[in-house]
Amino acid sequence: MGNFAVASGHHLTTQTAAEVLRAGGTAVDAAIAGALMACIAEPVLASPLAGGFLMVSPPNKQVQILDAFIQTPRRKRSLADTDIREIEVDFGQSKQTFHCGAGTIGTPGLVPGLFEAHSQFGRIPMAELAAPAIEAARTGTLITAFQAEVLGYVETIFMASDGARALYAPSGKLLGEGDILTNPDMGDVLEVMALEGPRFFQEGEVAQALLSLEGGHLTADDLQSYHPIGRKPLAFTRGGVEVDLNPAPSLGGVQIALALQALPAKFDERLLARCLYEVARIRKETDLDHHPANGQKILLDPAMVGSLQKTLSAHQAATRGTTHISVIDQNGMGAAFTLSNGEGCGLIVPGTGIMANNMLGEDDLVPDGVNSWHEDTRLASMMCPMALRDNEALTMMGSGGSNRIRSALAQVALKLIDGGSALEDAVHAPRMHIDDTPQILDFEDTGTEERRESLLTEFPSANPWPKQSMFFGGVHAVRGTSKGFEAAGDERRSGAVLTE
Repeated sequence: MGNFAVASGHHLTTQTAAEVLRAGGTAVDAAIAGALMACIAEPVLASPLAGGFLMVSPPNKQVQILDAFIQTPRRKRSLADTDIREIEVDFGQSKQTFHCGAGTIGTPGLVPGLFEAHSQFGRIPMAELAAPAIEAARTGTLITAFQAEVLGYVETIFMASDGARALYAPSGKLLGEGDILTNPDMGDVLEVMALEGPRFFQEGEVAQALLSLEGGHLTADDLQSYHPIGRKPLAFTRGGVEVDLNPAPSLGGVQIALALQALPAKFDERLLARCLYEVARIRKETDLDHHPANGQKILLDPAMVGSLQKTLSAHQAATRGTTHISVIDQNGMGAAFTLSNGEGCGLIVPGTGIMANNMLGEDDLVPDGVNSWHEDTRLASMMCPMALRDNEALTMMGSGGSNRIRSALAQVALKLIDGGSALEDAVHAPRMHIDDTPQILDFEDTGTEERRESLLTEFPSANPWPKQSMFFGGVHAVRGTSKGFEAAGDERRSGAVLTE
């Protein structure tokens, strides 16, 4: 059958995971090592002071979700006493508002999550898993074209403080393609972390340095009390394939589930666009962002699914910063790890080389505006590691892309389940997306003329994109069958794969 498959958003992340698998590590070992390398090689998208979700599919066992995402602080300071700054990121044909500063930092969960996952599914010592990232931090990594593009989008954040400029613009100009990024301070931090465990981040020197940032909400109690949460996946069947998704408080999983349950077995791109539109509308009407747990019950109620099916049948006649790692090992264990630092808070935690998250400043996660979050609550997220399982194959996948995660994963899943597409074809096919506000269809105009005309007929004010873009997510996927392994890395987000 072969040995393994890995897909991620950076060649160093993929290579690191593959080295762990060659050494006899599990898929989770590989995902942990890859995540640590992503913190070095993909610094806008991943950070040890951020969070993520890990889906694990053990051989012949129930799929499990480990929630290591951001927790809101236990007390909220007044807006006047917090450090919060607004910026706008221009993707070329779409703009999005973000916030940075110490007041946007939520309680990070990635490091406690890594150690929890390792205790359950790991085989190789953490020091060995961290070693490649430590070496890369100290010797330096080459800025790729994609990482340069991402840095360019958030230049205002990465030039927002002396510490950030010293690291990412040592000559006074932001690092670009071909430049070398070195971060020996983070290498030192990861080395101690591998020996001391999560205590180093929750009580030790890293915790103290994080709390020293002025204008933030975090306290020692927030860091010390954080715990990863194990969850059962949101599971259902379509076309004989079991679909496992990130459950509430994930916002992405329930919307993907609604779309996949409501769409008929046969549909065209026009009907898919209508489905995405209706799901976005339902999300807004059911107030899913504020009540994700109750929203899951409402959205997946048979009456709601039936209502959407009826709506679609009436139309049928008219014929953020996030990165992801997918792994399947030689024993059939699958791991899908989606992690995010938002866009970063713009501040380097003193002595660590680490930019903390800005999740409390994400409009997607805090929709009512800055400082509107509720205390001591696990933030909802669009992040949704995903598994497709049947008697023939196991597919693990996930995506970056903020709100676009749900539409990207739904479209890839439908091509795999209904269309029987090869993994690469499903990942690279043209995509579309529609938000609840404003309800305008964005689509990659890289398909057939017939597809273009049908979408513009259904949505005359649609926004065609002339080429593929990272705006539409980055699905990195792996599949294992009795015949061998496949892996597909999304070119929209510099996908890199290895199979053996």
